[in-house]
Amino acid sequence: MPEETAPTVTPAAGPASGGPASAASGARTLGLGCLGCAGLLFVAVVALFIQLTWNAEDGRDLPRVAPEETADRVFSRSQEAYDVLGFTRTVPPGAERAGVGTENTVDAGYCYDGGLLGLEDKTVDGAYRMSHSWAVDHVPASQAVPGLRRLHRRLKDDGWTVSSYHEGGKGRDWSLFVRRDGEDERMSFTWDPDRQYFTGGTTAPCAYDPAWTDDGTGSYSPGDAAGSVRPPALWPGRL
Repeated sequence: MPEETAPTVTPAAGPASGGPASAASGARTLGLGCLGCAGLLFVAVVALFIQLTWNAEDGRDLPRVAPEETADRVFSRSQEAYDVLGFTRTVPPGAERAGVGTENTVDAGYCYDGGLLGLEDKTVDGAYRMSHSWAVDHVPASQAVPGLRRLHRRLKDDGWTVSSYHEGGKGRDWSLFVRRDGEDERMSFTWDPDRQYFTGGTTAPCAYDPAWTDDGTGSYSPGDAAGSVRPPALWPGRL
């Protein structure tokens, strides 16, 4: 019986591959594709422009809050954290030498506007960002370690976003940084095991100072906001 061979298939009549008709079709496809790319690029540019404009407006669309009210906010946050950490000492207002002894101070800095493209670095006249800083010396590991772990859990449960959390070791600091979603409100905590030094801080979102008026005589100084308030003492066991 003769060996079977595969049937021969005769190609249907039509333009050869790569012929004029095929080239024309490819050109049309390429043209439509380029138009599609241009449309997508246009949409992306418009979306970027809207986002940058929105961000620029955010830099100036701030609430008007009296420094005393903002100070109460940061002091309250710090006191709550101090309670959760379990410290038993009272921290009076003021500061000793930097990095030595206790600290309980308030400060205010400038707020910045990135401009339309987000590339500028202009201060927002009349706006301030208030911060409260505190520190405790002679903090042993038996107090700092369980305190930070407890605070880490508590802040997560309270809805804070943990930016970073590091459990240090010999020669390495322990640290916890948190922020509020949708708000420029932050808290930070660091413990140096070698020096047994614990530091904490709270920063409030930017706000306009209601007492400031743009009369053209000079620019605004956030120090005026900080100078109008004095931190209360941090007390143990207030929760």
